[in-house]
Amino acid sequence: MNIRSITVFVPVSPDIDSDQIARWGAFAALARRAYEEAGFDVQTTRLAADAFSALTGPQEARRLVEFATTLEDVCLDEGFEYIGMGPAGIDALPHLPDVFAATRAVFATAHMVDPARGVVDGAAVRGAARVVHRITPFEDGFCNLRFAALANVPPGTPFLPSAYHDGGPPAFAIATEAAGLAVDACSDARDAEGARRRLVSLIEAHAARLVDVAERLAQAHGLRFGGIDFSLAPFPTPELSVGTALEALSGRPVGAAGTLAAAAVLTDAVDRARFPHAGFCGLMLPVLEDRVLARRAAEGRLNVGELLQWSAVCGTGLDTVPLPGDASEAALARVLFDVAALSARLCKPLTARLMPLPGKVAGDPVHFDFAYFADGGVLPLDGAGEMGLLGKASALALHAKAENRTQENADEG
Repeated sequence: MNIRSITVFVPVSPDIDSDQIARWGAFAALARRAYEEAGFDVQTTRLAADAFSALTGPQEARRLVEFATTLEDVCLDEGFEYIGMGPAGIDALPHLPDVFAATRAVFATAHMVDPARGVVDGAAVRGAARVVHRITPFEDGFCNLRFAALANVPPGTPFLPSAYHDGGPPAFAIATEAAGLAVDACSDARDAEGARRRLVSLIEAHAARLVDVAERLAQAHGLRFGGIDFSLAPFPTPELSVGTALEALSGRPVGAAGTLAAAAVLTDAVDRARFPHAGFCGLMLPVLEDRVLARRAAEGRLNVGELLQWSAVCGTGLDTVPLPGDASEAALARVLFDVAALSARLCKPLTARLMPLPGKVAGDPVHFDFAYFADGGVLPLDGAGEMGLLGKASALALHAKAENRTQENADEG
């Protein structure tokens, strides 16, 4: 198991305090060394803010490009590999393409579901679809790796693009690359129940080591420890593939019947494991980051609807999904409405990171010269037609399922 990221959550204002960022960068470097000395491979250190909250009006939003480029320069100089600016409000969304064009390590998001009310924001959904559509030509479609639409995603999630600060004191959290543990758990199990029990044990053993280092860091440096997002995130090799574990459980290629049940088994193991949770703590199904999922996409075994269906029992939504380059704003918005509606009804965090690829159609091969991507294939997407009545929706109130509302009330009581 590797650490995908040590993410430091901090307040950042347009009047960037480079000395403060230098201190956070120094902490991230110390944390990296501490975890490496404990035997973990640390892939990246990242800074996450809620930068858009300081730029709320149309006039202020126009300052975004200067703000983003300055923040990127300072953070990169202090050793952070990636920077999450957080969720952009409706005034800032139209300026995000300019931000992405001017930067290379900045990530940003948009809330599709009002975090306070659980209401689907139709304008935000359509605005997010417009961002995806406008930045599709950038970097041959790769730029959409840096943008995600969020639904009910709380602050403190250490995975980018979803990471953003809660406005409180600085904190840090750990994002894991733990799909290999699922492969290990399935490789020597007698049955699915045995695989689940073995995975719970592996997660708890690794989490205990992560927490031990984190608590020492928090005490020594005065930062809050926000927990671990122990998601089963993959790396594009077969032995570190979520797809490998899913197929061991179902006995069939991903996409066949049994995939949903296999996904539920793996996610249930994460739910049962005892450790300080942060973020998603689920099963991630990033199509282009997983060797087996990417291969099944190239074979035509995956589609957007099935990926979202599996997210209902396990995952984080739609992630690094390669789509036809001519996908219209309306087609993209329909997908985002589906993600937002599922999140609102199930009261669970979901994201959508859609990647239309210029010049490509369904079934075309996909290749990027990027260490975290495997070769895959473009998934089909029905791009015809307008939005229908959803295209006119402003605030769409979808009540959560009764059992989820009951649990919410119990938690509040």
